[in-house]
Amino acid sequence: MFTTKAPWFSNCLRATLRRTIATDLTRMSCSVDAAPLGQKRPQDDAVDDADAKKAKTEFQRVKRKKSAILICYNGKGYLGLQRNPGRKTIEEDLLAAWLKVGVVTDEIYNNPRAIDFQRAARTDKGVSAVRQILSAKLPSEVDIEAVNDQLPEQIRMVAVKRATKGFNSKGNADARTYSYMMPSFALKAEDDPVVSIEYRISQAVLDRANQVLGLYLGTHNFHNFTSKKHFVDPSANRFIISAKCSEPEICEGMEFVTVYIKGQSFMLHQIRKMVGLAIAVVRGVADESVISKAWEEDKLDIPIAPGLGLVLEEVHYDRYNQRYGSDGMHDSIEWSNEKEFLDEFKRKHILSSIVQTEKEENSMITWLESLSMHTFDVRLRHRNTADDDDDDETDETKTTDDVKSRVEENGNSPGPTGKTDEAKS
Repeated sequence: MFTTKAPWFSNCLRATLRRTIATDLTRMSCSVDAAPLGQKRPQDDAVDDADAKKAKTEFQRVKRKKSAILICYNGKGYLGLQRNPGRKTIEEDLLAAWLKVGVVTDEIYNNPRAIDFQRAARTDKGVSAVRQILSAKLPSEVDIEAVNDQLPEQIRMVAVKRATKGFNSKGNADARTYSYMMPSFALKAEDDPVVSIEYRISQAVLDRANQVLGLYLGTHNFHNFTSKKHFVDPSANRFIISAKCSEPEICEGMEFVTVYIKGQSFMLHQIRKMVGLAIAVVRGVADESVISKAWEEDKLDIPIAPGLGLVLEEVHYDRYNQRYGSDGMHDSIEWSNEKEFLDEFKRKHILSSIVQTEKEENSMITWLESLSMHTFDVRLRHRNTADDDDDDETDETKTTDDVKSRVEENGNSPGPTGKTDEAKS
């Protein structure tokens, strides 16, 4: 039986093999035909996907870290620091420079909050800064020189330091120091006959100025030194750490002095009103008792000194540095290594501008001429309303965001040890 079935078995086996081979060839042919000319085969898809991912921009893939950013600027010609679309501001120019060199994308340029962008102190129209601090999530490597190439000379990005993830340039600040540079003749007695530009301050007048400034030290209710702030508002209480007038300095034939005020935080126009009232007291236009009376509930008629001469000198982070500055992972937020550059920038771009503008516009002389028109007494109700609405709120940089921000900040309760709202002077 085996011999009779052998040919049949062999034929079946050969037929089965032929069908199997034909099927395999058909499948291979279909597989090749399924890939049109020029298209990669399925086995290359994984490689193709990897290439597509690599094609993403380096910016989108870069790892960002929270940073403290040091900038300095001369505020002349700018409508303040805070960005206000359609207006010329410091932040607008800075963000535009970041966009040009690839520090931020178009999306982040249009919405800086995406990188937790925050400023330590909002400076108003014309106000300059020597050590303004910003916080934001930046790439680990930022070409500061390239950024500065895109900025005008009166704005410089100076340094970047790595900070903690939760660092906030405003919220982590312990204090802020402002300076106010003015001609020394602003402090001369009202009846002094000496021509203003030729005036040279005496040691007695300088001592008197420092004695008056010393009255501001400590925690007081500064509702009379800002706008639309009521006596019962807890945020009107501010803590002043130091206030002192410097030795005189001759600049282009005119003598200047500088008042330095360090406080936990400041409200809108607070420093300029503090300086304005101090000048009035030293000159003998107002009695010294007006200062202590200003802490009380009545709304007083207090003058606001010219904006020219106000400079943000420094933002302090003592508690942050004590906790994180020596942990080996984060930098202390201090700028001693940049002092030489900052001093030169201040001399060349800020102080020289203040002196030149004062000589050209005589803003202090003009302001002094109207100083005696103030009563330094309780305002009448109708006048109180008018002045609150018109006298102080002349900042052209105000926007809807500004108002919203200030409403939010006013909910804070500043004091010698608590968190404070943003400096606005």
